[in-house]
Amino acid sequence: MEPDGWLVRVRRVHRSDGAFVTGELPAIVIEAAPLDFRAFYAGSRDRIGRALALTLHDSDLAADAVDEAMVRAYQRWNRISTLDNPSGWVYRVGLNYGRSRVRRSLRRPPPGPDRQEFAVADPAIARALDELSLDHRAVVVCRLLLGWSESDTAAALRIRPGTAKSRLHRALVHLESKLHHLRPEDN
Repeated sequence: MEPDGWLVRVRRVHRSDGAFVTGELPAIVIEAAPLDFRAFYAGSRDRIGRALALTLHDSDLAADAVDEAMVRAYQRWNRISTLDNPSGWVYRVGLNYGRSRVRRSLRRPPPGPDRQEFAVADPAIARALDELSLDHRAVVVCRLLLGWSESDTAAALRIRPGTAKSRLHRALVHLESKLHHLRPEDN
């Protein structure tokens, strides 16, 4: 039997230089939480984590980002649960966290991202996605992988719907130019 109330433990293990120890990224352990948060967490954490891994090009950073975003969502659950798209809020917070970590470390995403977290049917698709900017890739992931509407995508990324539409269009033009060989022949 689980106790009532909110209890979240977040464990962060750091090396002496302040970096996270590999394999010991922040872990969220929910011992007891409201049923609606537990259902939200169970139903969206992995999906958002895969989307962040694809967007950020780093599955370890994505795992850290989604955990951090889930902790923040948990801390603000009374407000977050009333949003139209709580998953969008978590995705945006995770994306901002990941961007911040990349900026702080002054490193570029690795050239050959670990794609265990998500399935890409063809290496050419992975390469074409890698060539997109983070902003364009984020829109593609939200619209096509997560299946969010234009307005949900815009709200999650804090951009105007027209900007989301424009970024998606430009990203798809780029992807089509790189992946024209995958297009079925018009017979």
